[in-house]
Amino acid sequence: MELRHLRYFVAVAEAMNFRRAAEALNMTQPPLSQQIQRLEIELGLELFHRQGRSITLTVAGEVFLTEAYRILDRVDGGVKRVQQVARGEIGHLHIGFVESAAYRLLPAIIRAFRIKYPKVELTLSSMTSNEQLNALIEARIDVGFCRVVDDEVDKALHIEAVLTETFCAVLPRCHPLAQQDTLQLHQLADESFILFPRQFGTALFRHIIRACQEAGFTPNITQEAVQMTTIVGLVAAGLGVSLLPASVMALPHAEVSYMKLPAAGSSQLAMVWHEDTVASVVQQFIRVGREAAPNQDSFDETLC
Repeated sequence: MELRHLRYFVAVAEAMNFRRAAEALNMTQPPLSQQIQRLEIELGLELFHRQGRSITLTVAGEVFLTEAYRILDRVDGGVKRVQQVARGEIGHLHIGFVESAAYRLLPAIIRAFRIKYPKVELTLSSMTSNEQLNALIEARIDVGFCRVVDDEVDKALHIEAVLTETFCAVLPRCHPLAQQDTLQLHQLADESFILFPRQFGTALFRHIIRACQEAGFTPNITQEAVQMTTIVGLVAAGLGVSLLPASVMALPHAEVSYMKLPAAGSSQLAMVWHEDTVASVVQQFIRVGREAAPNQDSFDETLC
């Protein structure tokens, strides 16, 4: 028995007429009648009562029609799902991201992706840059959004910068420098700094240290915290100041002042994936990520 036999049978059962069924199938009536007869012989039962040109389903035919619908639905549904997978329209994606990507970059990309591919299931995991790089090599995530420098990255990974962020100073609201209209990074040379532990965010840590050194000083790090929200909280408590990517300005805090430092260098957020990735759903996400990532001007406007 072939699937076409089931389709022939369903066509006749729905039309209750061999001629009309043959027309619907774009074939002539005699071959259709022969195929139905062969199907009945293979099953060892009659599917239709034939009275001249009039036909009706037998009891067995009614049961077989129900099963034929079920089989064809599963086959057609399976084919459709396979085609959707091939086009990247369904599937599952595991995405890693650093905290700062969650403020503006990642929401913009996720919104755009879900509009185009609503049936793709997404799992999002907050991870440090180093954790993401390891997870990509071990195939525990599909795409990462992190801050990296070239010498940190395995050659099997592809890095594509999607957003370049300037830095901002984070000061306690009552700090004298927070009362100024403008601020230069070198003015923070004598301050106590709250930064990320080097081992948890090597690229961003390097960028911040380099920015400070280019301003003529090495920051005196007296407190460390992994999350930007924690760093902001510690600044609010008066334990020091910080230098962070400008995206942190999306975290309003009554006891903190953010001051832009456009001349203090920048840090890039990159989209990273494994070079061997062939899954269509990953390729579609990468494409949408490129298209939906906010450009620097629009990103800066939202932080004003």
